[in-house]
Amino acid sequence: MPEGDTVYRTAWNLDQALHGARLTRCDVRVPAFATVDLTGQTVHEVLSRGKHLLMRVGEASIHSHLKMEGSWHLYRHGSAWRRPAFQARIVLETVEWVAVGFELGLLEVVPLNQEAALLDYLGPDLLGPDWDAAEAVRRLESRPAQPIAVALADQGNLAGLGNVYVNELGFLRGLLPSRPVAEVTDVLGLVALARRLILANRDRTERITTGNARRGMQSWVYGRAGQPCRRCGTAVEQGRLGRTELELRVTYWCPRCQT
Repeated sequence: MPEGDTVYRTAWNLDQALHGARLTRCDVRVPAFATVDLTGQTVHEVLSRGKHLLMRVGEASIHSHLKMEGSWHLYRHGSAWRRPAFQARIVLETVEWVAVGFELGLLEVVPLNQEAALLDYLGPDLLGPDWDAAEAVRRLESRPAQPIAVALADQGNLAGLGNVYVNELGFLRGLLPSRPVAEVTDVLGLVALARRLILANRDRTERITTGNARRGMQSWVYGRAGQPCRRCGTAVEQGRLGRTELELRVTYWCPRCQT
């Protein structure tokens, strides 16, 4: 699933192309909102909130979430789309650009004054102007029995981290994914590292947590089950953790470097 840095870059690119432009076409291909037509309305801004993308058009907000397969593309008029048309969930056109949302896991159009209520469950946004490290720590520590990997992935604690960052942070701080929050001695330090890491990757096309941009060397443990730990050589292990059986996520860790 795309993480907060990916959504941030997507929103930034869309905003650069669409900000201040009027829509010449609005085609929403989701049954519940198929009658919505924002043609003639101005795109005021496009921004991210954690893993959510918000496009403010006139007095409406187009709210989308990429989930696993979604993406937003920008095309010049007449250019061939890089994904099949049947996957398009929304098509927005201006005089200069065509913006297409493909296989969006969530797409809805709501009145602008209802936008905040949709996302009021989110914790502080690691890449947002509302970032508040103390509040993120408070929310994490309010779940002392929760495994740290589960707590970090919970968008209600802090918004923007996905499975890649959660696993890499565990390695960098020497924490097993299953360690309870109550046993993490420096939650503030963990939160500060999370922000530094996602900020460092915010403008990159490929995510790097090791400092090494060479192909195959960008991550410490994520996706490396059975391979030697880059620090000690022990085989990286793999498991699954989640708040419920329906929310299990794959976890990776070094059994020697993480305790």
